[in-house]
Amino acid sequence: MVFNVRESNRIVRTEFPRKVREMNNVWIPMSDGTRLSAKIWLPEDADQNPVPAILEYIPYRKNDFTALRDSLRHPYFAGHGYASIRVDIRGSGDSEGILYDEYLKQEQDDALEVLTWISEQPWFTGGIGMIGKSWGGFNGLQVAARRHPFLKAIITLCSTDDRYADDVHYKGGAMLASDMLWWASTMLAYNARPADPEVVGEAWRDNWLERLEKTPPFVEEWVRHQRRDDYWKHGSVCENYEDIEIPVYAVGGWADGYTNAIPRLLEGLKGPRKGLIGPWAHEYPEMAVPGPQIGFLQECLRWWDYWLKGEDTGIMEEPMLRAWIQESVPPQTDYFIRPGHWVAEEQWPPADLINKRYYLAQSKLNTDIADGKEIKVESVQQHGLHAGVFCPFGQPGDLPGDQRNENGYAVVFDSEPVDEPVHILGHPSFTVDLSSDKPNALLSVRLNDVAPDGSSTRVTWGLLNLTHRNSHEFPEYLVPGEKYSVKVDMNAIGHKLEKGHRWQLAISPTYWPHAWPSPEEATLTVYPSEKTFLSLPVREPKTIDLELQPFQHPETAPVLEKDILREAERTRVISHDVVSNVWKLDDFSDEGARKLHSNGIEYGSTNRNIYTVEEGEPLSAKVRCDWTLSVGKDEWQTNLETSSVMSADEHYFYLMNRLVAYEGEEEVFNRKWETKIPREFV
Repeated sequence: MVFNVRESNRIVRTEFPRKVREMNNVWIPMSDGTRLSAKIWLPEDADQNPVPAILEYIPYRKNDFTALRDSLRHPYFAGHGYASIRVDIRGSGDSEGILYDEYLKQEQDDALEVLTWISEQPWFTGGIGMIGKSWGGFNGLQVAARRHPFLKAIITLCSTDDRYADDVHYKGGAMLASDMLWWASTMLAYNARPADPEVVGEAWRDNWLERLEKTPPFVEEWVRHQRRDDYWKHGSVCENYEDIEIPVYAVGGWADGYTNAIPRLLEGLKGPRKGLIGPWAHEYPEMAVPGPQIGFLQECLRWWDYWLKGEDTGIMEEPMLRAWIQESVPPQTDYFIRPGHWVAEEQWPPADLINKRYYLAQSKLNTDIADGKEIKVESVQQHGLHAGVFCPFGQPGDLPGDQRNENGYAVVFDSEPVDEPVHILGHPSFTVDLSSDKPNALLSVRLNDVAPDGSSTRVTWGLLNLTHRNSHEFPEYLVPGEKYSVKVDMNAIGHKLEKGHRWQLAISPTYWPHAWPSPEEATLTVYPSEKTFLSLPVREPKTIDLELQPFQHPETAPVLEKDILREAERTRVISHDVVSNVWKLDDFSDEGARKLHSNGIEYGSTNRNIYTVEEGEPLSAKVRCDWTLSVGKDEWQTNLETSSVMSADEHYFYLMNRLVAYEGEEEVFNRKWETKIPREFV
């Protein structure tokens, strides 16, 4: 559940060094006349004893949908001597304007004005930090690159430095069918929610209708940009890491969809930086599953106290990267705890990592080179249905199941059982000489951990659209039958292969629904030789690992009081119609409904995503995403319904989006968007 607060073993703090007061619905004026809505938690005596500030700047609605989550962290920071500020970005929540797309320059420009406004407040002194997860982690990096004089440090969680390579739209040049439409449909529904009449006054209805009419389905623009062009370069701080001079703390988890940015930031940034990677999904580490959870808010305070208050907390004397090495576990679609241990690196990349190679033979991974017969890799459209979700939030069913369910649809290679544990940390990769019988083809790669009982747990995976083998900006079709050498980097991972377990490599030209299928079923030919190998970043245990101090126990401020009006529910069902040969993944999440005691607002949502494909028919692939969403209070009740559908033929992608809005029982808006967009090397 994206914004629900799960029960955990955290300590709930009710007393802090400084008493806290809340400032609700503070208007921050922009230079063009637009007003952004903010909520501020302050030490009660901040006017007499000014404090540094911490800003979270996201579009997910501070007064209802993220109110529970915000209540855990912002009062905590304020109670430790900070002004903690939560701003709805332009066009979201109670803020004015229209949100036309993700990460626009306007969003950054507004953030700079917000920072200036903070610096002018009587309760402010010193510097400002930005913190955010996902969207807020993205724009924290982007705003840091704009070099505002009062922004002194950031903490970026579950974010990316490269909007094309590592976000919900494309991966390895392949379109992410699992998330491209889903995330766009999410924002279509989220953006359509009205502002609160008690905050914005009688103009709320006119503002709502304008928001409904003008906010576009983001997916149309995302599909129009199928290459890594200027659209994706904007907001990708990897274009010039030197733009970021302030300290950066990059945080994520191995179960998240965004971990790859952390090693890149550690390598690319030149200023002070730290990295932290746990076993977690897309959530804050004091709450996230798989555990163990940590005292992350205390860790944040050590960072803020050092950079914003000038206190020597010792945090910058510690290793640059701290990472969780996961142990071999039986495959499950969710874990409460992922066993493992913490390790540390003083720099990234480490100088002493060993790239161990395994070479391919028929069904084998060998440490010795053995030229063998060519290996045919056929397309099977249902391969990938047991991959789990692209970006897990920690819901039951998010993670990949036993990979034996997938291996019959791929070509699989196993190593011999290892006679002692093997630790890896970094990016496994697969380098291969291959050819294709079609001009457009994919290569998906899975690295698995096979236990003595035969169960297979996915360790990591990667994708490459082979037309992007030389460039994501300037793709080239394959010449059927021509041999190419390509490399697929898999997602970064820290993993321990136990004694008696085997490495397993699985390759395929499909990975539905993560990768949108190629227009035609392709057969790849793999050529085993010294040029075709799996490379693993092997790490030997270090003394520094034993010297690490344990994290503190998780703690937060109290969560807001609420009534549960409807319990949350999740189902995720894979089915196969043996007559039509259609495979379907039906993923349903009911996030429940809640009523907040603080303001009386009631809110709830449901989301169903259906992915279908017919065996042997790549052009049959289809995605449908439906949302229902409600926000209201007493007599004021609003409801939204959205439906989004994506399909393709050989030449075009077809997109349909529908949005219906109700005030009470009355339908006040109903619009349908339809478009077709040419396929470009996808």
